[in-house]
Amino acid sequence: MKARVHVTLKAGVLDPQGKAIAGALGHLGFSGIKEVRQGKFIELDLAEPDREKARAQVDAMCRQLLANTVIENYSIEI
Repeated sequence: MKARVHVTLKAGVLDPQGKAIAGALGHLGFSGIKEVRQGKFIELDLAEPDREKARAQVDAMCRQLLANTVIENYSIEI
């Protein structure tokens, strides 16, 4: 079973990489960009056949390792 995790910074948390990306895009001639927020995409191939158990397993992975829940949000797709 495939699981996809999207990790993003919470609103209000400074995003220096996003600012660097926005600046680079401006230097490349792309205009009209108000803000850039960057994040992570993680894809997992799980052996667990049960959808709910797989979601619970990935949620535990996120809380323990994949996301810093103090400053990041995450969403899970199974």
